Amino acid sequence: MFCPNCGQEQVSKETKFCSRCGFLMVGVVGLIATGGNVPQFLPTDPKTVSPRKKGLKQGGVLFLLGIFLVPFLGVLTNILYFSTYFVGLAAIVFFLGGFLRMIYALIFESGNPADKTLEENVYQTAQKLLNKRPKQNELSPPQSIPVNSYIPPIQGNWRDTNDLSPTSVTDNTTKLLQKDQSNK
Repeated sequence: MFCPNCGQEQVSKETKFCSRCGFLMVGVVGLIATGGNVPQFLPTDPKTVSPRKKGLKQGGVLFLLGIFLVPFLGVLTNILYFSTYFVGLAAIVFFLGGFLRMIYALIFESGNPADKTLEENVYQTAQKLLNKRPKQNELSPPQSIPVNSYIPPIQGNWRDTNDLSPTSVTDNTTKLLQKDQSNK
């Protein structure tokens, strides 16, 4: 197997990254295994349900449960002398909740059953990357001092840099040259 990015021959099919350029080889192995077809466009199992259908079923179940449960709670309220607020709350939760769940599924959720597995793969990959330990030759994470920890110096601790004695050779040489120029 060869890397499609740089052409480097890979030692085995279990290689996850190209040894030369670092290209992710997992997708290439998937393409070779499926005969060149992109795995997400392959025919899916008919038993898998798309997120949209699942959301529509959940909303329908809530709505139908409300049709049976709200009148039952109304009868129980009359028999056991409960407050009627429970019946109103149940009607709002079941009828409105079921209706809103169905609208959400129609507008925001995908009708493709393969999207569910794609989302699960992204989540698993993110978890692997977050739990990754640093390698031996890897740089440490950036470290800095936060800006809010800066405190200006106290009033009595100010130093005038003109009063400091010169400690370098160039300062003395410069002063000697200036004296020499003024004597001429």
